[in-house]
Amino acid sequence: MQILIDQELRSRLPADGPVDVAAALDVATQCSAQQCRPGAGRTHEYLQTLATLGLVDASLARIVEPHLDAHAILAQAGMSADIPAIGADAGSTWGVYAAHGSGLKLAATQGPDGWTLSGSKPWCSLAGRLSHAVITAEVEGGGQQAFAVRLDPRHVRVAPTTWVSRGLAAIPSGPIEIQALPAVALDSPGWYVQRPGFAWGGIGVAAVWYGIALAFRERIVHHLADRARDPISLAQFGDVDEGLFTAGTCLEHAAAAIDAGHDDPMLLAQRVRAAVARVSEKTLRSAGYVLGPGPLVGEEEYARRVADLGVYLRQHHGHRDLAYLGELALGAAERRHG
Repeated sequence: MQILIDQELRSRLPADGPVDVAAALDVATQCSAQQCRPGAGRTHEYLQTLATLGLVDASLARIVEPHLDAHAILAQAGMSADIPAIGADAGSTWGVYAAHGSGLKLAATQGPDGWTLSGSKPWCSLAGRLSHAVITAEVEGGGQQAFAVRLDPRHVRVAPTTWVSRGLAAIPSGPIEIQALPAVALDSPGWYVQRPGFAWGGIGVAAVWYGIALAFRERIVHHLADRARDPISLAQFGDVDEGLFTAGTCLEHAAAAIDAGHDDPMLLAQRVRAAVARVSEKTLRSAGYVLGPGPLVGEEEYARRVADLGVYLRQHHGHRDLAYLGELALGAAERRHG
């Protein structure tokens, strides 16, 4: 199955053992140098890159995806990644920190010398390794605004955190504490979640899920190649193959729709994410049925991938996201039929 997989890129990616964060960040800057981002006629290439990264290594994709998303956000704000005010250039490595947490607040203040940020922000992956980030903060009046910042250790402290999960263990994702951090505003309050690119980024994450799930399909193929073809295993594999074909086709449709100017990007994103998440979870379950416990307890790469996908898929919020999809789909139907 070759849907959305770049075999040439795959051959160049590091694929042995736990992810090397420094090497992954090099891959990230190489991809961003090629203007790999959604929209402007290149969305298929963007999703293909992310799916291929996911197929090779989930942690590698988890490092590269937000870096590419940050570059896309800057472009959508009419800015380049060269921002002298915060020391950003083509070699900078980026994260995107837009999560919210109970009891944690990041406030933005505008003074005579520009914007500064102070407070706390949760779920800041690799904050101690990246040079820059797109980050959201609360502005006066209660709105959320996006900013570009340098993760300057004089102003940013990575708070101690415990990560007990085996999944994505190479990528610390805890809170940061910020004090008087200089920031460059991106567009206006509310723009970050209102722009079409917010939805497009969610589809990019789904492309990573799809790529990780494809790796389980490959492992099943390898397993069945050396064994008698019993009907139960063949049925399980057929179910996996059909699901991944559907998910890949769904992502290809999304790429074409984005570049054609789809008029409801959030509805598109919620449909794609729901479909790919369901297929990925089914693939993970079916791989366990076909392969049994052996790879899970005896193969480092397989066990790590199982844990990685389990954690990664929690970026989809199950029935809560399906309820949102239902609301969007019903609204679209009512508008269409008057």
